[in-house]
Amino acid sequence: MNYMVPPGLYAIGAPTADDPVLVTANYKMSYDIVRSVLGGRNVWLLVLETYGINVWCAAGKGTFSTEELVRRIDLSNLAMVVTHRRLILPILGAPGVAAYEVTRRTGFSIRYAAIRAEDIPAYLDNGMMTTSEMREQTFTLRERAVLIPVELVQALKPTIVVAAALFIIAALLQAPKNGLVTVYAYLGAVVSGVAIVPMLLPWLPGRSFSFKGALTGFAWMAAFYLLAGGRDWSGPMTVAAFLALPAVSAFYALNFTGCTPYTSRSGVKKEMRAAMPAMGIAFALSAISVLAGTLL
Repeated sequence: MNYMVPPGLYAIGAPTADDPVLVTANYKMSYDIVRSVLGGRNVWLLVLETYGINVWCAAGKGTFSTEELVRRIDLSNLAMVVTHRRLILPILGAPGVAAYEVTRRTGFSIRYAAIRAEDIPAYLDNGMMTTSEMREQTFTLRERAVLIPVELVQALKPTIVVAAALFIIAALLQAPKNGLVTVYAYLGAVVSGVAIVPMLLPWLPGRSFSFKGALTGFAWMAAFYLLAGGRDWSGPMTVAAFLALPAVSAFYALNFTGCTPYTSRSGVKKEMRAAMPAMGIAFALSAISVLAGTLL
């Protein structure tokens, strides 16, 4: 997740001064994919300094930007390397680049090729014409599913720490058996937010990711309550579980916004301003309920 390639101008094959110049980020996965699909061709690849962030996210963060593109053109002496004045950029980089400003300051015009790197060869073979399919960003079940392992790995360490703490607390307050039940309930809430929400994303009601996560977390908690003999739980513990675990799912579902192709930076910030305090209140009330059930 931390691999970067040095920014600069790279040659793929044996390009001449007349061959096209493509632009990408210095996130190693982006660089490797672009280089792979262009195998057997002669092109120049201008790599911007995005600090290891992919094109779409870097455009939103302001590192795949007009300033960086102008700077990299100058540092690489691109005007002396090629005779033409055309740059080919990925469509998802467009939010960060003002094409007219780049042209004014460098003389290089900009064309936006495609969303997916795999479409670049077809774009080049099609006379540098972008088809409607190249402009369409899909987010299918398969495309969402392949992101889940990454999210699970990122959630692994904090999940282990929290699960261990919950087991110890529940075991000390009640019994080791209760510690295991608590851990199972918590792990289910994590999986609900990390895996179930992405899989069911288009069909879950509401636009808010945290709301979708809270719904799946509540559904998990209701199912677990029935399957794990929840009728034998104390009232305060039941209240605590139904408050905290949907909030856990909501948190991880909200985190998934960074994987989607349609959430915006401002929209995520707006949702966080509403969702994070709500999650905090739910966790606080859950802790109060547990404390009250232990002392009373």
